[in-house]
Amino acid sequence: MNRRLPIKLSELSELFRTKTLDPLSVTENALALADRLRNLNAFSRICSSSALQQAKESSQRYRDGKGLGTLDGAPIAVKDNFCTENVHTTCASRMLENFVPTYDATVYARLKQCGAVLIGKTNMDQYGMGSGTVDSIFGPTKNCWSDNLDGKDFRIAGGSSGGSATAVASGVCFAALGSDTGGSTRNPASYCGVVGFKSTYGLLSRHGLIPLVNSMDVPGIITRTVEDCVAVFNAIAGPDERDSTTFKPPFKQIPIPEADQISLKGLRIGIPIEYHCPGLSNEVLETWTKVADMLEDAGAIVKSVSLPYTSASIFVYSILNQCEVSSNMARYDGIEYGYRSDENHSTERLYARSRAKGFNSVVKNRILAGNFFLLRKNYDKYFQKALKVRRLIAEDFTRAFRSVDIILSPTTLSTAPRYDEFVRSNNRDQCAVQDFCTQPANMGGVPALSLPVRLSTEDKLPISLQLTAPSFSEQNLFKVASWIENEVQFYRHYAYS
Repeated sequence: MNRRLPIKLSELSELFRTKTLDPLSVTENALALADRLRNLNAFSRICSSSALQQAKESSQRYRDGKGLGTLDGAPIAVKDNFCTENVHTTCASRMLENFVPTYDATVYARLKQCGAVLIGKTNMDQYGMGSGTVDSIFGPTKNCWSDNLDGKDFRIAGGSSGGSATAVASGVCFAALGSDTGGSTRNPASYCGVVGFKSTYGLLSRHGLIPLVNSMDVPGIITRTVEDCVAVFNAIAGPDERDSTTFKPPFKQIPIPEADQISLKGLRIGIPIEYHCPGLSNEVLETWTKVADMLEDAGAIVKSVSLPYTSASIFVYSILNQCEVSSNMARYDGIEYGYRSDENHSTERLYARSRAKGFNSVVKNRILAGNFFLLRKNYDKYFQKALKVRRLIAEDFTRAFRSVDIILSPTTLSTAPRYDEFVRSNNRDQCAVQDFCTQPANMGGVPALSLPVRLSTEDKLPISLQLTAPSFSEQNLFKVASWIENEVQFYRHYAYS
């Protein structure tokens, strides 16, 4: 393909409609690019044959004048913990290395109904337990912004949806699904310079998403622009009878924001004082201050707010995460499905050996910790107390949103670390540091979006900020994000062909 591809889905769709481009040629180009960039290790599996078939069907629809809309023919990727019919879904773990689902996750099924073309399944930390996409049986994913991809000197993509973020940032896909339990979509989006979004808990179906922490898991969306994020969100949001936690009333489509017509006059922006935390880099702080000033100059009211239980969120998240992990991982026993050890002399040994070899050390440590917290003697001391503090964290947001409409904060405390530096610390410590600003939104169930703002002066890596809004306020969240995006125009850094 000699033509440079557009950045936005709407532009791609228009080129398809006018027959300037063809979905099949775009898909072939995406597959070729994925092959050229395989050293990034963004994908756990490329779905070449099915992608080409989906693209041919899309091309025929456009020839017949029956295109399905903005997503028809667009290359997408799906994180490897969403079930995809007849396509391996591994969670990047030996335990599910050969698992092939017989059904599609609801969010992917809805994308498929819109004509999206699945290029492949993306790499991740095993079962979503991590903040780097370095704990995978397929090896670590590399950030496409790295100045050096050799050895261990590359920059991490972030986690646990690092493969999805890299697939979008590198230009292979226009959009990707991730999952977000404590920031696992927004963290890699921040490091890779793309838009990462988690909705209000219950607006997106979790059916077919292999669970990590049921009470916090949210399907996430990764795109290059806010407009594309809204388009994908509109396609997949809404109630699902197969997921009892989804919000029951019909979903009302969100209009695509028109940045040049957005007024911020009187909009109240909160700056959480507790997010000025140890480890926050100077460049991230400068970016945060600059964007706050931009908003104020545009007529917004910028004021400080307090989220006093933020500092407790890491501990609360760790306890609740590990308790639910220990419960969710109990299903993997080597009997019904998943890895089964051959070293068996009894049922108990079958369980023990299958789990010992099927899970990595991160998963096993969280299972052990969760079982410890759930012991009868520890239940009230840890689990019940963590639930009470989680409620206080949620009430922090409720109280703050009485005086502000949007909270502006960093997404991550720094730009993407180098791989060799990152792996020197253990997984739990890294999650505690890098997810400091993202975890509270999951415990409060509120929507949040990470938006790339600029490249750092020091290392030329993306710096992003996070916008958080009250539950079911996605339209306002997208409006502010679109205004900032139009001002900073980070997408100018993308030049794919």
